[in-house]
Amino acid sequence: MGILLAESAGSSILMANSFLLNQFGYTSEEVTGKCVTWLIPLLRHITDTAAMEYYGIRKNGTRFPVSVSLKSDEGSVIIFVTDISDQHIAKETLRALETAIEKKEVPVTLSLPEAAAELTQNIKDLRIKNDVLRQLNKTLNNIWLNINTPLTFIRPDGLLMGINPAGEKILGYDKADLLEKQSVLIFHDPEEIALRADEFSQQLQEVVEPGINTLTIKAQKSLLNESEWVYIRKDGSRLPVSISVSPIYREGNIDSYIIIAIDITDRKKAEEEILKTLENERELNMLKSRFIALTSHEFRTPLSTILSSNYLLSKYQTTADQPKRDKHILRIARTVTMLRETLNVFLSVEKIEEKKIHVRNSTEETHKFVAVIVRELEGLRRGSQQLRYSHDGLPDAYLDHNLLKHILMNLISNAIKFSPETGIIRIHTISHPEKFILSVKDEGIGIAEEDRQHLFERFFRGSNAEAIQGTGLGLHIVAKYAELMKGDVICNSEKDKGTEFIVTIPSPQN
Repeated sequence: MGILLAESAGSSILMANSFLLNQFGYTSEEVTGKCVTWLIPLLRHITDTAAMEYYGIRKNGTRFPVSVSLKSDEGSVIIFVTDISDQHIAKETLRALETAIEKKEVPVTLSLPEAAAELTQNIKDLRIKNDVLRQLNKTLNNIWLNINTPLTFIRPDGLLMGINPAGEKILGYDKADLLEKQSVLIFHDPEEIALRADEFSQQLQEVVEPGINTLTIKAQKSLLNESEWVYIRKDGSRLPVSISVSPIYREGNIDSYIIIAIDITDRKKAEEEILKTLENERELNMLKSRFIALTSHEFRTPLSTILSSNYLLSKYQTTADQPKRDKHILRIARTVTMLRETLNVFLSVEKIEEKKIHVRNSTEETHKFVAVIVRELEGLRRGSQQLRYSHDGLPDAYLDHNLLKHILMNLISNAIKFSPETGIIRIHTISHPEKFILSVKDEGIGIAEEDRQHLFERFFRGSNAEAIQGTGLGLHIVAKYAELMKGDVICNSEKDKGTEFIVTIPSPQN
């Protein structure tokens, strides 16, 4: 299926896929920047996103019929173009048969195969040597028997009078159970019929009752009657189709209708993929912008701190100034540690996205391992904050201790940042044969209830955390690392009273 991307139906082409380029005989360079109407002249007049029929112009100047549908997407439009030449050939063949019937060259019969048989017999009996009519008969039978598209003949009241082999196969019915027994509405969802009746009532400015009239009202008025529907197969499964309803006349009155239903499953999937790709691209651009804003802030502030402390160190040259020098040396050391951790955060996210992190379990004395990490993070404390660690259960655990280290560092550094300078941060671990549990509890500002559902999203920051430095990536990393180890993370929090994160990691041996 051909796909165009443009600002609007009548504006310049931004992108065309290879299928469309092959359809029209152009290269990408030849169409990019050209107006859409250069390929499909009447497209600027489209006002409906549903499939409509137009004609396209190939590079060699030839015209061909196309079905066009639109999807608007925030300042741009995706145009789906389908070559319907085969469908038009089928329609013209059926119109020719209708003309032959009106001229009484063939009798009206109950089904298309019977009409074709009668046509052949009459040609023999009446010794008609009309090559056009003979070719029509042959073409009609070939279409009916071989086209891989459901075709149905119905009476004006909707009663099924004919269904081709493809219709039986695709919809799962035997014609013996349908013909002269069931309405074509057996293929339709009553709710969709009701919705379309309302839609057509507004378009036509008259009441359209739900039922067979919904399918045929436009054909009755000689209006273009092609739209997207969903057929319901015998097994209850659903099939998206583009339906064209054409009337067949006899002596100036509508005698029956032919319905051509083209499977548009692939087109729908392509539309969904295009929309998904555009959404992913939008999200990526948004993430890039947020990443640049965050990284510039996260690095600019610490670097400014280092520069100012370095400048002040150069001013403190006497022995009496040693305490001041020590203060700024410690300040530089803490800032460098913070910068290193920020870099680790960004590198961790990159590895997660590229699926480069693999779980490597080992058995270690986990309570000692955690105690070492807690001591390393003592230097990040603010004011008189305290880190208190306790452990219960087995002394060791079988898990990926490197991933556990990153989980701990992110949770504890967060607790330090969001706790008051007099706060106590409690770290507790429990090691069971079947699982390992880590709890980090603070007395900080807490997390608003409406923010909790977004906690583990990339770059998310709580509504009450704007003034506190951070990347919005720490909890995302915690959740992803826990997930890699088949574990989970639970957050218990109350605004202005503190937060507790509980990470549970099942033992791989279980």
